[in-house]
Amino acid sequence: MELLKLAALDAEDLTVISAHLQDAVLHAADLTYLAAEHRFVLVVRRFDWSAPDAPRRRLAGVHFERVLGVRTRGLVPGAGESALSLLAVTFAPTEAPSGTVTLVFSGGAAIRLDVECVEVRMKDLGPVWEAVGRPGHATEAAPGTAS
Repeated sequence: MELLKLAALDAEDLTVISAHLQDAVLHAADLTYLAAEHRFVLVVRRFDWSAPDAPRRRLAGVHFERVLGVRTRGLVPGAGESALSLLAVTFAPTEAPSGTVTLVFSGGAAIRLDVECVEVRMKDLGPVWEAVGRPGHATEAAPGTAS
């Protein structure tokens, strides 16, 4: 199978990258903000949703360009070995084309990137391995129905 290589230049493109990164796992040590280069970089172990028969993970690199600032919520300083599970990557515009890209993690943690515009690249780096299982997501029953 070919390595996946994606780019996002608007919010719609970013939803495609977000879908491929859903349930990716990483550690705080896998995140870097290169302020002088206005770049935020991360390496993830993404779940390969395109492999329906054999659950697997792939190593992937992601970088966000034109980053003006980074804010975090719920990330514990010094917890480099604690696993983070990425749920989604979203974009909220402010003054077009600027806005905030948010990396949403399980447990309520988040990283907010203030960006000049959406410019994101994701690339599989090669290694692939069998996953223990498929990520699961708890669902809430609708009011008035049995769960």
